[in-house]
Amino acid sequence: MGGFVPLSTVDYPGELSAVVFLQGCPWRCRYCHNPHLQPRAGAQSVSWAAIMRFLERRAGLLDAVVFRGGEPTVQRGLERSMGEVRNLGYKIGLHTAGMYPGRLKRLLPLLDWVGMDIKAPAETYGKITGVHSCAGKAWTSAALLVKSGVACEFRTTVHPALLGDDDIRNIARRLAGWGARHYTVQKFRGEGCIDPELVMHPGPTINEEALHAEMNSMFATFRMI
Repeated sequence: MGGFVPLSTVDYPGELSAVVFLQGCPWRCRYCHNPHLQPRAGAQSVSWAAIMRFLERRAGLLDAVVFRGGEPTVQRGLERSMGEVRNLGYKIGLHTAGMYPGRLKRLLPLLDWVGMDIKAPAETYGKITGVHSCAGKAWTSAALLVKSGVACEFRTTVHPALLGDDDIRNIARRLAGWGARHYTVQKFRGEGCIDPELVMHPGPTINEEALHAEMNSMFATFRMI
């Protein structure tokens, strides 16, 4: 485990949650603000046994447990761990970039809510992730998630040097066409980012007013944060 937060009000909408951070991510997104979680083994580690003891004591006081990373679906023991937490009565949340659609499909019956990062339109995914064969897997996961009926929110992080207004429109139209109901655009934040070019040169701004007007008609909820 890469870390543990015993109480969060922001990682699962409307619920008090504990958050488990898992090590490992095969992508190298230029704007990543948790690069210490990219390696499969980190400098700090929290034992799963200690987390379970905490969750047993807090059962009935917390609503949910959220698994995030890194990329939590890297960990092959994730399904088992989610099952153990669900047996304590918690709702289960997942933050993922959808890089393993097969694993995500197996997890869906255990999940109550998913926050999924959609990085870019399919043709420019590698520009952000550094992995040029990843777009198909991510978009396949997005389609699986919408079709499953599991409550979910899609999110795109925007650095104006990497994505523009038309890219956001492209992403939004595809998601809305599948029936996605909740979409959030997250502005780049420099804290923790190790790419000096992005931190020093944020690039041109996006047209927030125009995007709000368009997106509000496409989704049940649209946020720009």
